[in-house]
Amino acid sequence: MAERTTKVEGTAKRLAGSELKVGQKAPDFALRDRDMNIKTLADYGRNVKLVSVVPSLDTDICDQQTRRFNEEAVKHGDVVVITVSVDLPTAQERWCGAAGLRNVITLSDHFDVSFGRDYGVLMPELRLLSRAVFILKPDNTVAYVQYVPEVASHPDYNDVLKVLAGLQ
Repeated sequence: MAERTTKVEGTAKRLAGSELKVGQKAPDFALRDRDMNIKTLADYGRNVKLVSVVPSLDTDICDQQTRRFNEEAVKHGDVVVITVSVDLPTAQERWCGAAGLRNVITLSDHFDVSFGRDYGVLMPELRLLSRAVFILKPDNTVAYVQYVPEVASHPDYNDVLKVLAGLQ
């Protein structure tokens, strides 16, 4: 199997784990919310889930990506928008409070980076997650996958929103 990589400002970084594919069941996860509670896919019921993965909320593109999906969440009331990063839950709480975001759920993969491995977004040498977007159907089947090839780039928002609208 060929080694998977992404780029960070043009430099290739190895990715751990396999790519998710449309049609497969999404791996369950055990991530911490801002109150340190463990959350799994089951906690978000039979809703469509938009899972936005960012390296750190404290960087410009990650901030903009999370704000954009926060705005879109209002337009899709039955869609759960989850942002996953390796930021500590306390840092996520601080960031969301400062940003005034109420529609997006932030979850932390800081403690064991198992989400990163299971979803194929872990950059082990940096212990950060690569930028990606996943859309999960109500039964947690993967409906959409976008691994952004350059971490310093935005995802294709229009493509994500087109697929999301098709699931409504």
